[in-house]
Amino acid sequence: MKLGKYSIGIGDRFARQGKAQLNAIIKAKELGVEITPVWNKSFREHQVVKSNPLSTRKEADDAVKLMNWQHSYFVDADHVGLKNIDFFIDCSDLFTLDVADFIGQKAETKDIQSFVEKYEKYAGNLKIPGIEEEFQISEKEIKQIAEKYLFAVQEAGKTFRHILTKKDKDTFVVEVSMDETVSPQTPVELLFILAAIAEQKIPVQTIAPKFTGRFNKGVDYVGDLEQFAKEFEQDVAIINFATKKFNLPENLKLSVHSGSDKFSIYRPIKNVLKKFNAGVHLKTAGTTWLEELIGLAEAGGNGLEIAKEIYIGAFSRYDELAKPYAAVIDIDSSKLPEPDEVKTWDGKTYADTLRHDQSHELYNSNFRQLLHVAYKVAAEMGETYLSALKKNEEIVAKNVTENIFERHLKLLFL
Repeated sequence: MKLGKYSIGIGDRFARQGKAQLNAIIKAKELGVEITPVWNKSFREHQVVKSNPLSTRKEADDAVKLMNWQHSYFVDADHVGLKNIDFFIDCSDLFTLDVADFIGQKAETKDIQSFVEKYEKYAGNLKIPGIEEEFQISEKEIKQIAEKYLFAVQEAGKTFRHILTKKDKDTFVVEVSMDETVSPQTPVELLFILAAIAEQKIPVQTIAPKFTGRFNKGVDYVGDLEQFAKEFEQDVAIINFATKKFNLPENLKLSVHSGSDKFSIYRPIKNVLKKFNAGVHLKTAGTTWLEELIGLAEAGGNGLEIAKEIYIGAFSRYDELAKPYAAVIDIDSSKLPEPDEVKTWDGKTYADTLRHDQSHELYNSNFRQLLHVAYKVAAEMGETYLSALKKNEEIVAKNVTENIFERHLKLLFL
C-alpha cells in the first residue's frame, strides 16, 4: 500500500464527523488537489472516550461509502508500540510507531560499534543536494547519535516485525514518530536515524521528527519561523538523499504532528514542497472536537448549555486534564475566563472565543487549549453529548468542514 503524496490525519475524538471531514477533502479534490484522508486515534484517546479501533474503522468506511469517495484512505493506529499494538492490529492499515520514550536509552555496545563502522564513511564534509551549506560530521558525532537513537529505532523494528506476524507487509503503511520529545532532531541526526530505520528494514513512508519551536495543541506555532523554514527544507533534502542512499521507499515524506492550526508555518512548508516537489503528512489532531463545541454553542439552547458545562467542568479539573498534555500546551490560567462569566455568554461569544481566528478580539488561546484537552468531560456525559451532536448535526458538520477546508487545506495545498 502507498500513502498519497499529500495526506492529512483527521482525528475525531467521538467518531461522529467522518462525513464532514471527508467533505473538506472532496472540496479540495474538486479544485484539483488529491489529499489522502487518514482517520487517526491514539490509545490514550480510546481509553478516555472508552472506544475501540473498530469505531474508527467504521467511521472511515461509512464516510467513504456515503460520500462516494473512490480514492485511497487509511485508518491510523496513532502513537503505538509493542505494549498496545495488538489493540489496533485488526482495524488499522497505517501504524504510527512512536519511539519517543526510548530515545536516550543505549543499544548494545556491539550494535552501536557496528553502526558507526558502517556509516563512518559519511564523516567529514558532507554535501547534501538541495542544501547550500556543507555538514561537518565527525565519527564521534555519529557514535553519539547512535547512542541516543539506535535503541529507539530497534524498538520500532520490533513493533514492525510483530505487525508482520499478523498482517501481510503489502497491506499497511508505516510511520515512525519521535516528535513528543524535549529536544528537536537536527537534520544530521535525521540522516542517521533514517539509516537506522533502513537497517531495521522498516519500509517507512512517513517520519515525524520534532521540529524547533512549540507545537502546542490546537493553536498556532510559537518559535522562530525562519529557523523552522530552514530546518524543514533541510529535512526534506535529507529525506531525498536518504531514500537513495539507504534504499528507503521513494515516497517517504515528512509528517508534521500537532500540525493542526499551525497557520504561520503553512506558507514555509508550501514553499519547500513546491521547491522539491515533495509530499507531506499533516496531522490535525483534536480540532474537529473543538468545532463540535463551536457548532453546539452556535446552535444555542441545550447545545450551548452543554458547551458551557464542558468548559466549567474543565476549569474545575484543570490539573487533571492538563497534566497528560503538559509538553504540548502552554496555558496562562490567569487568562482563562471565570465560569460565572461563561454562564452569561451567548452562543456567538462562546464560538468567537474558541474559534481559531487570531484577528478576532474575543479569541482566547488559553480557553481554546483547555477545551482541546477537555474531551474527557464530554466523554463522561455519554449519550447526553452524543445526542446533542446528532440533534445539531448540520451546524456542527458545517463548522467541521469549513475548519479543515478553509483553514488547513486551502492554506497548505491550494
